[in-house]
Amino acid sequence: METTSNTETKQFRYYRLPEIIGDRKKGIVGIIPICKAAWYKGIKAGRYPKQVKLSERTSAWRSTDIDALIQRINNQSQEA
Repeated sequence: METTSNTETKQFRYYRLPEIIGDRKKGIVGIIPICKAAWYKGIKAGRYPKQVKLSERTSAWRSTDIDALIQRINNQSQEA
């Protein structure tokens, strides 16, 4: 007999930039709707997670890093 837990487990994945910041031309609503320049400026400043190179021309972000960022943003907005 197999038992299952009621807790939902999130599956690890990678996010591409349009999934994170959105893409109006393609109709993709971003998780964190900011412009590309602000996103990369935030990475340089250490506010946003760094990308992972999947290949020479492909970068992505770990879902765990993005989830942690969202949690941090939510916590900051609740404190304000």
